[in-house]
Amino acid sequence: MLDLDLLVAVAGIAGVFVGFGALISATGGAEQLWLVRAMVTGGLEVIVAALIPVVLASYAIGGRDLLVASAAAFLAIDWAVILFLHSRREYMAFRVLQERGARAALGIQTVALEIPLQAALILVILGVFPAHDAALYLTAVVLALVQAAGLLAIFVYTRGAPATG
Repeated sequence: MLDLDLLVAVAGIAGVFVGFGALISATGGAEQLWLVRAMVTGGLEVIVAALIPVVLASYAIGGRDLLVASAAAFLAIDWAVILFLHSRREYMAFRVLQERGARAALGIQTVALEIPLQAALILVILGVFPAHDAALYLTAVVLALVQAAGLLAIFVYTRGAPATG
């Protein structure tokens, strides 16, 4: 079964990224602003994803139904965030991120974290490993949290660096 208290704790951790991002959002150029927006949005996504099962459980939804509904909502939110972060041409990450290292780090993060995150949610929805649905959902939430942390690391390590094409 999904540990709802653990999910609430993860939501609290994600709140740190949101708060930190809000504090630093007024500084830097377009590249830093995109990273901060992505970090804050990712942190908000983790908070929501961690709290979806908590809210649904309060409506007496449980077991597999809880996990499938939560995974479907999380997957929809994840895609909404992706589309939002790339909704306008000037917001597209690979247009905004000028430094090669930042683009490479974002690409690696996408392959290493976003693809497994979505795969875990799809496995829950399809019921491929029903005995592991709770673990797969928790894995997806943690991967989303690590993504927000990765964006923070990219921000910190590219801040003030000279732009290289």
